[in-house]
Amino acid sequence: MTAAFLSWATEPLGSPVVARAAGELVLLGVVSGTLGSWIVLWRLAYGAESLAHAMLPGLVGAALLGLPLVLGGLAGLLLAAVAIALVGRIPGLDAEVAVGVVVTALLGLGVLLGLAPATPTGLGGLLFGDVLGVGPGDLLQAAGLGIVCVAGLTVLHPTLAAVGFDRAQARALGRSSAAADIVLAVLLAAATLVAVQALGTLLVVAMLVGPAATARILTRRLGPMIALATLTAIAASLAGLYASYYARIPAGAAVTGAIVVTYLGALTASAARAAGRRRAAQVAG
Repeated sequence: MTAAFLSWATEPLGSPVVARAAGELVLLGVVSGTLGSWIVLWRLAYGAESLAHAMLPGLVGAALLGLPLVLGGLAGLLLAAVAIALVGRIPGLDAEVAVGVVVTALLGLGVLLGLAPATPTGLGGLLFGDVLGVGPGDLLQAAGLGIVCVAGLTVLHPTLAAVGFDRAQARALGRSSAAADIVLAVLLAAATLVAVQALGTLLVVAMLVGPAATARILTRRLGPMIALATLTAIAASLAGLYASYYARIPAGAAVTGAIVVTYLGALTASAARAAGRRRAAQVAG
């Protein structure tokens, strides 16, 4: 039985394509666990989704011009930032409404460009990613992002924690809320830019938010939350990759599905525990 399990576990990794995909998911899991925890705590999930969707025109434009996707994604992010700033200056328009209008317009523009006759095949890869298509360069990008995220968030941990829990008190302690906001925004943009190449604009948010949201349900302590989010991201991603290999289903969708199932499992377990505590309290009372 042990030999059969080892064969089952190692067979997918015998393929260089799957092995690189597994490496990419592990590296992105580290990023989503560390950075994603702050995204959830600071309630930046909507911002993460907005960035992922808004960069689609830049990605399609890069595909049309034969440029690296990372350059197109960067151009898309800059375009979105400028558009949101300009629309946000319209009198009487709420900031969140401005973001929603710009993101929806850019997502529609990206899809429209993708339908152009000159667009190369593979628009679905931009929307849903192609984790099985990652190469050595993608792994290096993900590794670099992981190092920057872990190092940066470790150094800034006291400031992020102080600002995240009490901005007024953080200022009194000499902690800069503006610096914390900028750092998180830059890291979020960089993480989205790197992860979107493997998971696509529609699925990247699940990777950046889902594991941290799962960990948040299971623990309220920051350190254990980050550790649990990282483990959840890696385990769920690899589970999805294995499901993709053996069930012959799209890898990006399988990874996202595994993350969603993990979140729903944690939510169900939390609700069951709460119900059990209420019943115990009623009996004791």
